[in-house]
Amino acid sequence: MVKKKNFGSLIRELRIKNDFGQRELATKIGIAASYLNDIEKEKRSAPKQIVIKKLSNLLKVNIDTLNDLAGISKGNVAPDIGEYIEKNPRIVSLIRSIKENNLNEDQIEKIENSLNKNNCKALIIAAGLGSRLKKHTENLPKCMLDFGGKTLLQRQLDSYKKNGIKDISLIRGYKKEKINYKGIKYFENKDYKNNNILNSIFYAEKVISGNIIISYSDILFDSSVVERTLNSNHDISVVVDIDWRGYYVGRKDHPISEAENVIFNSNNEVEKIGKINTGNEEVHGEFIGMIKLSNRGTEIFKEHFHRLKKIYWNKPFQRAKIFQKAYLTDFIQELVDIGIKVHCVIIESGWKEIDTVEDYKKALVAFNKKFTKS
Repeated sequence: MVKKKNFGSLIRELRIKNDFGQRELATKIGIAASYLNDIEKEKRSAPKQIVIKKLSNLLKVNIDTLNDLAGISKGNVAPDIGEYIEKNPRIVSLIRSIKENNLNEDQIEKIENSLNKNNCKALIIAAGLGSRLKKHTENLPKCMLDFGGKTLLQRQLDSYKKNGIKDISLIRGYKKEKINYKGIKYFENKDYKNNNILNSIFYAEKVISGNIIISYSDILFDSSVVERTLNSNHDISVVVDIDWRGYYVGRKDHPISEAENVIFNSNNEVEKIGKINTGNEEVHGEFIGMIKLSNRGTEIFKEHFHRLKKIYWNKPFQRAKIFQKAYLTDFIQELVDIGIKVHCVIIESGWKEIDTVEDYKKALVAFNKKFTKS
């Protein structure tokens, strides 16, 4: 995670990290180079909120981090909070109520989590080819396959919206023109043939902030799965099905050895994740392809992705031959290996993966739909 030094030194550090010259960055954010120089040297306090927003976007840093440090540099509250209080004076009475009731940190956290549940976004990764579905994906991305009168994607959208998630983004790639739902923010992974899930996610880095659920596009899941995921108050949470083995009975085209399994400890924290089912040790569940990040979690996620990208680009990374081909589970394992806690949201069924023709047939049977023999 980015170290919170002070506003000016952090701006300088991130400017250099993102290969901006001082004059170049000043021009982009609309201030004089001399002013930016003074900010970096802590000779002047942080700029206005509109400039801080531009800095957040250009330097790829969470805006809350900048606002908090900006408030400290001015000897005041964070500028975004100050502006909000000015517009909503009743906030002052709410803060006084918290103070007068002497709420502890845990109680305040519960209030914060309750509010955050109503302010969560979703990001769906839908760039891949879906080649195992053969003729069914010759002209369609697999998220557009029909299931009981609705596409797989529409069923995902319904589950998210049922839980109050309306801010939804999607990463397109293969047959992108076939995905065109209204009310969704679209991002394009033009290099989908040469990368994998992890790198695909970062084509939508612009929306990876605050509280967000990121999910694979080839999974059917009940709205209850989303509800349980939203209830997690951890920075990084992965959804793990502990009733997973039955789904592999008779599943020939996607053997159990290809499952993204999880081993977790007594605190439900990930110890191992990925294609680890070698038969030598007992695995506890299967990662379903859904992860939730808190505001702080998105900072951790982005910082370590960019750090690792610089180190491992075109080089082996975890179980991937090169970083570009890494799975999300490779990245999660790396985070665990360096000591970052990743919590498991435990479920028992309530989802299906649609990876092969065999999977598609079984899912269609579940929807009582006639399937034309392949």
